[in-house]
Amino acid sequence: MLNLWLKFLTDIGFTRGVATLGINYGQVGNNLPSPNQVLGLLSSLKITKIRIYDTNPQILTAFANSGIDLIVTVENEMLRVLMDPQQALQWVMTHIKPYFPATKITGIAVGNEVFTSDDKTLMANVVPAMISIHQALAQLGVDSYIHVSTANSLAVLGNSYPPSAGSFEEELTGIMRQLLQFLYATRAPFWINAYPYFAYKDAPTKIPLDYVLFNPNSGMVDPYTKLHYDNMLYAQVDAVIFAVARMGFGGLEVRVSETGWPSKGDPNEIGATIENAEVYNRNLLRRQMGNEGTPLRPNQRLDVYLFALFNEDMKPGPTSERNYGLYEPDGTMTYNVGLSALSTTSASSTIPASSTTSASVSLTSSATHQDGLQYGEVIIHKISVSPSSPR
Repeated sequence: MLNLWLKFLTDIGFTRGVATLGINYGQVGNNLPSPNQVLGLLSSLKITKIRIYDTNPQILTAFANSGIDLIVTVENEMLRVLMDPQQALQWVMTHIKPYFPATKITGIAVGNEVFTSDDKTLMANVVPAMISIHQALAQLGVDSYIHVSTANSLAVLGNSYPPSAGSFEEELTGIMRQLLQFLYATRAPFWINAYPYFAYKDAPTKIPLDYVLFNPNSGMVDPYTKLHYDNMLYAQVDAVIFAVARMGFGGLEVRVSETGWPSKGDPNEIGATIENAEVYNRNLLRRQMGNEGTPLRPNQRLDVYLFALFNEDMKPGPTSERNYGLYEPDGTMTYNVGLSALSTTSASSTIPASSTTSASVSLTSSATHQDGLQYGEVIIHKISVSPSSPR
């Protein structure tokens, strides 16, 4: 039976295709459209990659035979249980196997932003749970189709300025090494949630708005690599790439599991406006349609998942938390970023995932310790964190 299953995977061409942009589909709302309606919206927009924050069976069923790549999530509270290989196998048999391969599950995120939580026990559970889930996938013969990783907050970095000095928080070194060893062995990506919005919100008079919005600006130059950065997101990602390389895993791909900008906020949430949200996401979309890479890896298109598809009225926290969506729950656009342009993107215009950087960069930079990226003497990276989870 397993051999027939794997043959079916081959026959339908089940490979990890390259799409222009992914979308995070959060469900923390009491007025959201049905999964079938969401599928219709995504199909009309030609979006082929989404990420959800659970394994909602209604979504997994609705997305069968849609051709959309789907990343599912193991909730943080499940990690302790899934360290047990038998429990992990049961979880995969219950939450993955009944839907796969008709539903193109391409990744499993084991927890969300666990390494920057205050729960040391939970942090210690992540990698063992990942190993158990991967072993379960291997036992079923599908580990080459579904990668296992976890989404990290940018706060896992201790240093991020300049990008070439990127390094992890010292107290996370041990656990990060375990994570990176697993990702390297299984050829899975390192996922990062990166939000330039938070840096701007905390220092709006000191950080150039154009730099965080991808608008034309003078940018900054890394003094060690001489690479030029015209936006904060790429600088954040390259800082992560350097941090990973410093741990001895320079070949790992770094992808952006979340980024976005809120269209509304509380009075103290400077910059959370519909105008800024539209500009940030529209400019990001243009970069993605151009198949851009970061300055450090210009020939490797950066994988990005935008947060989020809908505004979610039941999310706790400040007003911004409920207003990251491109769409209102009734299906109307919060603002128009031009997603319909995706339908004109040629599949042949994508850049292969395996490529090398054109820059000659030493990963043993002796850069002076900093607490964040400085843009003219102003720290703007370390303070960036992502919206609260769960989604």
